[in-house]
Amino acid sequence: MTRPSTKRKPSAFLGILATLGPRFLPFADVATKELPLGRLIRLSLFQVSVGMAMVLLNGTLNRVMIVEMGVPSWLVALMVSLPLLFAPFRALIGFKSDNRRSALGWRRVPYIWGGTMLQFGGFAIMPFALLILSGEAHGPVWIGHLGAGLAFLLVGAGLHTTQTAGLALATDLAPEDKRPRVVAFLYVMLLVGMVGSSLIYGEWLTDFSPFRLIQMIQGAALVTMILNSVALWKQEPRDPSRTKDEGPKPSFRESWRAFCRGGRSTRVLIAVGCGTAGFSMQDILLEPYGGEVLHLSVGATTVLTALLAAGSLVGFMLAARLLGRGVDPYRLAGWGAVAGIVAFSAVVFAAPTESPFLFRVGTVLIGFGGGLFSVGTLTAAMSLGREGESGLALGAWGAVQATSSGVAIALGGAIRDFVGGLAMQGTFGPALTDVSAGYGFVYHLEIGLLFITLAAIGPLVRPKGEKGEKEQSSLKFGLAEFPG
Repeated sequence: MTRPSTKRKPSAFLGILATLGPRFLPFADVATKELPLGRLIRLSLFQVSVGMAMVLLNGTLNRVMIVEMGVPSWLVALMVSLPLLFAPFRALIGFKSDNRRSALGWRRVPYIWGGTMLQFGGFAIMPFALLILSGEAHGPVWIGHLGAGLAFLLVGAGLHTTQTAGLALATDLAPEDKRPRVVAFLYVMLLVGMVGSSLIYGEWLTDFSPFRLIQMIQGAALVTMILNSVALWKQEPRDPSRTKDEGPKPSFRESWRAFCRGGRSTRVLIAVGCGTAGFSMQDILLEPYGGEVLHLSVGATTVLTALLAAGSLVGFMLAARLLGRGVDPYRLAGWGAVAGIVAFSAVVFAAPTESPFLFRVGTVLIGFGGGLFSVGTLTAAMSLGREGESGLALGAWGAVQATSSGVAIALGGAIRDFVGGLAMQGTFGPALTDVSAGYGFVYHLEIGLLFITLAAIGPLVRPKGEKGEKEQSSLKFGLAEFPG
């Protein structure tokens, strides 16, 4: 007598979920035979460590050093900006990892590991510098300043190195038609690292003391080593051909000239730089503008961050649909710039009309335009690298984006203060003595930058109906394709 089979049939719900998953669930279709989802998630841990470091440098330590330790704001701002000094070298790092000759047959792993050690070294120095700055240890204050600056520089150099080589490794491992989604998944994991670490840091420092701060930094150093070690384990295959000397290799200058030949890559990078600056200059001004000019409460201005994120989310969803239909990514980036122009115009007109509603609409549109622009330019930049030179292309894109964003944020605050001070002194006449003058100048400058972006992108846009739709449709982006 045979026993009836005990194998359970899959439920109708699971069947429906499996059918709808690739269409509606983020990253449901990103896994491939060459790069399974488990391996991809493990590889993405290096982005979590980078997000951790970014939050610690730009958020937690920024506030703690100014408020709890009494370090001058200008000195803290200088230290926070030190990692930007290394951002322009991302293209060189990408090039070096493309052409690495290793006795072990690796290209990307040595750079990811080197970046990890730089991050660890910076975190190792930082507690001793902060002890001197807090007064808990004996020593000249200038040693604390010098040590903190060196720590910030090492961590910044490490995260730029790790991220550039890590993204290039992911591009190498993923099939060509999945590369945009894989790289985008890694950027989403960067956000996961930033959000998760900010919550942990905030909870740990609820009862602040210098000792708890040092514990937190030491913990960040240890977690960085663990995450990046797990991320690298058995990821890049060893290629014996890379251990041989195959003759002279092209120099960075020669490869860069080949990369920029024809002017297309240069135009893309100019567009990325101007557009990123145009959308980033307001980062530290939006909430003060709502408070000073429109007299919104602290709670009301805090909601602006959610509105900005909501606009970005809508932008990503629309980008997914349009790119899935084969829309030219350059055209998509141009639409994002146009949306940004409309957004900043609404923000400017919110002051004379005293309209918080118009200001909120402008805030949502800033996020929406930035989402379209970022997804479009990332898709375009990924298509610039020739076979085996993904590191150079991604490094150039990351260098321009990071540098432009940092410089724009710094200039935005400085220009607001300078122009606002002149306006309050009556330099521009009685009609422009309002506190909104400084903000308005920055927003008009951002509009100008976005017009320059449109001028750079225009010649790159493919005419409608031109062949190439099929090629572009392979670069589909879903909601997951957040480029950070």
